[in-house]
Amino acid sequence: MSNKADYIGRFAPSPSGPLHFGSLVAALASYLDARSAQGLWLLRMEDLDPAREPPAAAAQILSTLDAFGLHWDGPVIYQSQRLSAYADALATLQERGLIYSCDCSRAHIQVMGGVYDNRCRLRRLPPTSGALRVVVPDEIFDFVDTIQGPQQQNLQRECGDFVLRRKDGLFAYQLAVVVDDAFQNITHIVRGSDLLDSTPRQLYLQKLLGFPSPNYAHMPVVVNDSGQKLSKQHFATPLDLQQPTAQLLAALQFLGQFPGLHPDPHLATALPAELLAWGAAHWDIQAVPKLATIPLQSDS
Repeated sequence: MSNKADYIGRFAPSPSGPLHFGSLVAALASYLDARSAQGLWLLRMEDLDPAREPPAAAAQILSTLDAFGLHWDGPVIYQSQRLSAYADALATLQERGLIYSCDCSRAHIQVMGGVYDNRCRLRRLPPTSGALRVVVPDEIFDFVDTIQGPQQQNLQRECGDFVLRRKDGLFAYQLAVVVDDAFQNITHIVRGSDLLDSTPRQLYLQKLLGFPSPNYAHMPVVVNDSGQKLSKQHFATPLDLQQPTAQLLAALQFLGQFPGLHPDPHLATALPAELLAWGAAHWDIQAVPKLATIPLQSDS
């Protein structure tokens, strides 16, 4: 059994609205993986896009996690308070000649099938003329995902040089997440399969910046009947704070944690703390489905 220094996990929601069932699944999986290892579970608010973040959303997320018994360790980190750290990392890469400006439109990238063709790499545009991209090599980055198994991606052929600072001046997710995972000494990341393709980009940035690479595990994403990931934009129903046990049970079932079709009857009346303790004691990450997405069941 590991001690707390051996395992540091995290949950990193974007405060764009209230938590929904998909959020609960992600939070619960990362929480149980950490607690089953006697590890730390940290909380980080990825609040880098103010235009998409209602003022009270972050506080609402904290109160929801608390109502579901998902208590985190240490202080909450807010990305909006760490802009200087991202600027320092970007400056490090600029000094090494790995960053360039790009004024290409989304339409241009869509024409290329979503893979950037690196056309601005040699144009030497001024730094203020658009987004800032990082040069990627024609090289395969591979890793073994705890749930999904061996993965690999050629960054240049399947992604292209990617954005680290957007045209509007906001830092991109890929840079911020790598800097913050290193800052918080994250050793294990459990998150949705929608971020599986992002992992090679993060491995590359970790290599460039001299950061260690955590262990990754990507679980299925909860989707609606149209195959869309549950989100505020797709009108996902907020979690019901009056029925935490029922929703935690549904999330455990989604994660494959009940060998049979239904949980033990006594769990239906358990308090959230009791249910989470049971979940940590019985957590089996290999039982999590290897599918990329799973539709939300009407009875969950």
